[in-house]
Amino acid sequence: QVQLVESGGGLVQAGGSLRLSCAASGRTFTIYGMGWFRQAPGKEREFVAAIRWSDSNTYYADAVKGRFTISRDNAEAAVYLHMNSLKPEDTAIYYCAAARGSFAYTYWEVRSYNYWGQGTQVTVSS
Repeated sequence: QVQLVESGGGLVQAGGSLRLSCAASGRTFTIYGMGWFRQAPGKEREFVAAIRWSDSNTYYADAVKGRFTISRDNAEAAVYLHMNSLKPEDTAIYYCAAARGSFAYTYWEVRSYNYWGQGTQVTVSS
């Protein structure tokens, strides 16, 4: 089992920045990659970004490309989401997720991930 704990959410004005953190514990050696998803009220959970553990290859949703950056800490089993130029439409609960198996062709799908954090609220005011 892998446990994930997110932190770093909060309230920010449009155009501002936030950094989300996700710490993994447990059987972290089984992790193939990790990702961030978000879910706004009344909407489905959607992919934001992902990173492959072996080579730190990254993947982004079009809506956040150029504004968000996903990174990992090689020493610790942690992943970060640096969010810049935030917009009100970025408001959502952000979830960290970890995948045991390859997600090279399915990194955007919720079903590719085996473990989920509890989520952290990000609110962007206009």
